[in-house]
Amino acid sequence: MTHKFGKIAIIDCGTSNLTSVCNAFSYIGAETQIIRSSQCDPSDFTHAVLPGVGTYSRAMKNLHEMLLFEFIEKYLVLKRPLLGICLGMQVLSACGDEVEKTEGLNIIGGSVSRVQLNDPSLRLPHVGWNDVCLLKPSPLFKDIPDKTPFYFIHSYAFSSDVSPEYVIGKVEYGGDVIVAVEKDHVFGVQFHPEKSQRYGLALLKNFLEIC
Repeated sequence: MTHKFGKIAIIDCGTSNLTSVCNAFSYIGAETQIIRSSQCDPSDFTHAVLPGVGTYSRAMKNLHEMLLFEFIEKYLVLKRPLLGICLGMQVLSACGDEVEKTEGLNIIGGSVSRVQLNDPSLRLPHVGWNDVCLLKPSPLFKDIPDKTPFYFIHSYAFSSDVSPEYVIGKVEYGGDVIVAVEKDHVFGVQFHPEKSQRYGLALLKNFLEIC
């Protein structure tokens, strides 16, 4: 099979089924490899994706126990694009307080905490489609209109202590919720592009076009 894009590392933090992510990338013409060991050579990959669902503390524990923290560190030195999805975006922060306070990868900085709702009619987890308001241009959202709906399922998110210069997208859900970040070659989205149909696939394709 001929692949349109390079080889994508899908980093398994042990908290999610990776099939839908791999299928989405395959659909748009990319070859994927699930990474479960630091023995893999980061230079074999043009892009890396860190998906995840579940708890912050469990994801970070798994990354350390499986030595995937080392793989990520070596990959980042190459300055190639990395995309965190859902929990994978959250662990890009300095720390999270889900279950217990846990140190994150500290790539974006800031902290992750439970979403604070100012509307008693809303519930957590935040499940379903919500319009993403784009705050600044980003190659990740190229040709994707402002307020495009994406699919969410989460109860935690980046807190307001993250540097505003890295925040590229928010949604309104009982207040402003940070749902997209960017710092140099590292990106994070709180929603699930692999479950967000047309524009979700467009976002993944945009990610693969970032060199």
